[in-house]
Amino acid sequence: MSFELIKAVNEAQKKASVVDAKSGDTVRVHQKIREGNKERIQIFEGVVIRTDRKDSHTSRITVRKIASGVGVEKSFLIHSPLVEKIEIVRRAKVRRNYLSFLRNRSGKSARLRGLSFDREGVNRLEEPVVAPEEPAEEVSE
Repeated sequence: MSFELIKAVNEAQKKASVVDAKSGDTVRVHQKIREGNKERIQIFEGVVIRTDRKDSHTSRITVRKIASGVGVEKSFLIHSPLVEKIEIVRRAKVRRNYLSFLRNRSGKSARLRGLSFDREGVNRLEEPVVAPEEPAEEVSE
């Protein structure tokens, strides 16, 4: 198989538009959960502690939250069909990509300094512009 073919298949798997989540953001991830033959949406809200491979179809974010006093981390493939949408709730000023130091902290020392941002503007997804196909001209001989 040629590299161009693999690249075309990978690009076909990508979602048309996704939110640009960065490390330090507090996000709400809406994920499809299948229970038996029923399907529902479950929301996981926490701090993005890691982002991987931003431009790839395998781009991933790791989200951490505290549930009942226990730290819970979950990794989400951004372009997965099970991830319905990612909504950014808060932005924070961080100086690194991988915030592993948050695992050892609790209480006030685990806080991140917030930034003001345009919440509606960041969470708005651009609709992909599809050019209308021109009808093929018939060649008469």
